[in-house]
Amino acid sequence: MNFDDTPQEAAFRKEVRAWLDANAPKQYEAGLKSSGFGHTALEGVDVMKASKDWQKKKYDAGWACLHWPKDYGGRGATPIERVIWQQEEGAYAALSSLFIIGHGMCGPTMMAYASEEAKKKYLPPLAAGENIWCQLFSEPAGGSDLAGLRTKAEKDGDDWVINGQKIWTSGAHYSDYGILITRTDPTVPKHKGLTMFFLDMKSPGIEIRPIKQVNGQSGFNEVYFTDVRIPDSQRLGKVGDGWAVSLTTLMNERLSIGAGMPTGFPELLDFCCRLETADGPAIDNPAVRSKLATWAVRTSGLKYTAFRSISALSKGETPGPENSIGKLVAGPTMQEIAAFALDLQGEAGALLNPEQAAANARFQAMLLRSPATRVEGGTDEILRNIIAERVLGLPADIRVDKSVPFNQIPTKGR
Repeated sequence: MNFDDTPQEAAFRKEVRAWLDANAPKQYEAGLKSSGFGHTALEGVDVMKASKDWQKKKYDAGWACLHWPKDYGGRGATPIERVIWQQEEGAYAALSSLFIIGHGMCGPTMMAYASEEAKKKYLPPLAAGENIWCQLFSEPAGGSDLAGLRTKAEKDGDDWVINGQKIWTSGAHYSDYGILITRTDPTVPKHKGLTMFFLDMKSPGIEIRPIKQVNGQSGFNEVYFTDVRIPDSQRLGKVGDGWAVSLTTLMNERLSIGAGMPTGFPELLDFCCRLETADGPAIDNPAVRSKLATWAVRTSGLKYTAFRSISALSKGETPGPENSIGKLVAGPTMQEIAAFALDLQGEAGALLNPEQAAANARFQAMLLRSPATRVEGGTDEILRNIIAERVLGLPADIRVDKSVPFNQIPTKGR
């Protein structure tokens, strides 16, 4: 495999670098590089405003959602040009984290299933960062079984009336719109009675309750629906075809999250090179070097696995379930690396204040955020099943409820 740019790609990369050099918000660069994982912290700065300003600047210059069609706010760029942009944007990409669900998951689903009128109305403001979208999938009773959802959508004239609850919804508390999967027919097997919609998150009957996480932040939410009305024009796909629509979202989610998930290895290597222990520099310790070698090999494997997806994109192919490998390996690796870094810090590893802790408390933030990383976008167990069944071709798990009408599946207390 040749990883060098073609002449056309090299010219595009030069154009990207020139624009970024002239327009990137360099006043935020140091803060973005030192921010803890999962949290963009810029002292004295309204991060929401800074993120929207940067996204709008990119949009106005034609650098937002590069691979989207021009009619929907993109540039019509090739998949490889999109990758080049992501490589060059570097630390500034953290300002786009507010939009990752909208740009990476909701937008592609809207493009595949929304009406042309809806695409032209909602996608350009999404690309420009004017609106933020969320994904309303997980439920308390379903766990990792998305098809086990119980939020109901019942037809009432030209509207659908929604009642139920979602959980772990990232960014719901600041989102303007969301895509929502519901159950519209409980008399058929669980995968067949689902229907997808998009909706305004300010609709009457929606209640959002942020969930307090162990790291002190509240990025996830519970969302309650009480007689929320959605017009049928906001349905995505056919009635009862919601599972197929959701797979579009989930495949894009794995591509958005799994392909570029950080492990913390570069930060750990730099930290070990600078850390002085009682026995001398940490990097000179054989046990430390052995750990670093293991994670270096694993990180390299992730890099070249991601290149497989890039190669597929360059050939016009759609990346498949192989993207699950990235998240399955990167999530636990990040957790291991963060725990090791705290061990190296000794008692100082308990410090959470970035001004007092070594490495600006990056690894503390990483460790506290890592359990959520291994759940969001598919748990480790779900990803192992996907890889086993769809990549390795192993026999599927036995699912005794697969063909049973949903309303006949036994539940606790029934």
